[in-house]
Parts: sequence; C-alpha cells; structure tokens
Amino acid sequence: MSKEKKHFETEAVRTQSGTTQYSEHSVPLYLTSGFVFDDAEEMRASFAEEKQRDLYSRYSNPNVNEFVDKVCKMEGAESGFAFASGMAAVFSTFATFLNAGDHVVSCSSVFGATHGLFTKYFPKWNIECSYFNINEVETVERLIKPNTKFIYAETPTNPGVDVLDLEFLSTICKRHNLLLVIDNCFATPYLQNPIKYGADLVIHSATKLMDGQGRVLGGITVGSKALIREIYLFSRLTGPAMSPFNAWVLSKSLETLAIRVEKHCENAIKLAEYLEKHPKVKWVKYPFLKSHPKYDIAKKQMRLGGNIVAFEVEGGLEGGRNFFDNIKMCSLSANLGDSRTIVTHPASTTHAKVEPEVKASAGITDGMVRCSLGLEHIDDIIADIEQALNS
Repeated sequence: MSKEKKHFETEAVRTQSGTTQYSEHSVPLYLTSGFVFDDAEEMRASFAEEKQRDLYSRYSNPNVNEFVDKVCKMEGAESGFAFASGMAAVFSTFATFLNAGDHVVSCSSVFGATHGLFTKYFPKWNIECSYFNINEVETVERLIKPNTKFIYAETPTNPGVDVLDLEFLSTICKRHNLLLVIDNCFATPYLQNPIKYGADLVIHSATKLMDGQGRVLGGITVGSKALIREIYLFSRLTGPAMSPFNAWVLSKSLETLAIRVEKHCENAIKLAEYLEKHPKVKWVKYPFLKSHPKYDIAKKQMRLGGNIVAFEVEGGLEGGRNFFDNIKMCSLSANLGDSRTIVTHPASTTHAKVEPEVKASAGITDGMVRCSLGLEHIDDIIADIEQALNS
C-alpha cells in the first residue's frame, strides 16, 4: 500500500490487518489469549523484543493492532495503546507517568469518574490536583508548581461543552516542560486533532462515538512512540487491555465514523438553534452556536461542533425532573455518542458525587440537561423534546 497521506474516510476503511491464507476481505476475529512459536529461539527473541510479533493478547492482538493503527492515522499520532474502557485509558495514562508527590493541573469541567480519581484516589498516593475554571484560563499558569507533571483537559468538556484553546495550553506546557494530555472523546478524531495543536497525549473513550451504537466498551491513548512505550510497559503488567472482540467491533465502527458524525452534528446544530428560541430554556451551549463564548476557538480547532448540546430548563431541579419524566422517545441514559438520542441529568447522575463548588465552576446547574444527539430524524427529536419542555 502507498505510504502517501490519504483522506480520513479512506484511512478509516482501508487500514486493516494482513489477510490470512483464506484471503478474506473482512478482517477475521482473533479470539485467542496466546500465540505459538516455531521454536525456542523464536520464543526467546520475541519476548526479548528482538522480533516484533504478537505474544499474548494482554500485550497485543491483531484486532487490537488494527484498531490502534486506525486511530493513530486519524489523530496524526505515532503510536497508541488500546484499553478495556475509556477510564482504563485515563487511569493508566496518569499512573504511567505520575509518582507520589507529583501534581496535576486540570480543567474543572471533567467527567465525574475522572474527578473521582483526582479527589478520592490520587490523594492517598500523595498526588495533588489543582483545578482551573474553564472561564478563567488565564489562571492556569499560576497553578503550576515545581512538582507539576501534566496539564489535563477535555475539550469540548463533559458535560457543559465548553471549549479550551489547545494552542494556548500547549504554549504553557512547553514553557514549563509539562505534558499536555487531552481527552478528545466529545470531538472524535474526525472533528479535532489535538496533536496538531501541541498535545502530547490524546485519550478517547471508544465506548462513545467511535462505537456509535452503545455496544461495547473501549478506550485508547495515542501520542509519540516514546510516551506510548511507557504506557505499554505499564499496561502489559497491570492488564487493562482491550478485548479482541471489542477491538474488532470498534475497528469496523471507525469505517463509518465520518459519515455518522456528520449527521450527528447536523442534528445537534438544528436542535441547539431551536432551543435558543424556546421560552422555557434559560441557556443553550453548543460549540458552533455563535452565542457560545468560545465560538471562534471552536471554529479554529474543530471541523464541526460535535453531537452534544447542553441546556438548562426553567424551574431548577423540579423543572429538570419534570422534563425527564415527560420524555417519550429519547433515551434516559448516562451514555453518549449512541445512534439513539440520549438525555442525561448530570447533577443527579454522572456528576452526582462532585462537590457543589466544583459543579458550579464547571457550569453544572440543577436544571442542566446534556443531550447526545443521535441519528433519528431531527423533526422527531425536536418534537419529543418540545413536548417534554411544554408538559
């Protein structure tokens, strides 16, 4: 195959593991825990890494390799490692590089489970985390200490779809010799490539839009060969590897990522524009709405605005509860990035255990709704949300 750069859609479809003796067109499932060797010398050389090949599916597997290769090409990364879930990717990436006594600077608006790592488990290992307010990025540099190792951020953020300037954060990291780690889950590699703007490591929950149908769990971290090598060494010992079956499903899903995400985004901007005019909606946030405070940055970094719309219904907690109780078609779930439209109440679900002051700084209000736009017809999505708002 030619090594010249191909279009995103072509790489997604045509990046495959090698064929077997059966000359199959679709890559088969390699459901095996281990692999065999011709003789003692091949086994020795393989484990000594003098020969590159699959040894054990906790380390690598043909299906997992294909998934990783696709994401690396999509993100413009040299290497990657795939995990059993998005949170396994987040934890393993941090655990690889952090030591007792280290410090992390993070945006305040992060996924609830990530916040739990920072506040519940990192302190017992003597690892500190300082949050910066997403609307006060000028404070980031003041939080850096001599023991700081990372700046970590989601953009767009979960659940408030706030946008952070990747070039700005990268400049600070380079000035202080820090790693910039970006969770790119909401954007996907189709909409945004943080490495292009200076990120060192990019993390995805493949469970979301990469799968796209709510079927399997998965996660991945990509970056330079040197950094991923360290993550690989940590992960082959600790065992958070992605299963071959999930990798096979996800690799096939990536073939349609571009066309799916285009439709998700088309639905999302139409819903956002509708909600902006609704009298029972206090505010709406969507990166490609001109009213979004970081609209210009979103337009610079992203191809389209993503599939998540955040909005607040009138009436606070009671108004939010009434809205969710009256939803008929859309799914009430904590997942996102599915072919089905999902509405979530972050204050009582994904971010229920987050401290009130952190919720406030992340823009999570009692009446806030996170809507993950699916692939249904937009008229049907709007009709369901409209009747719930008006009930």
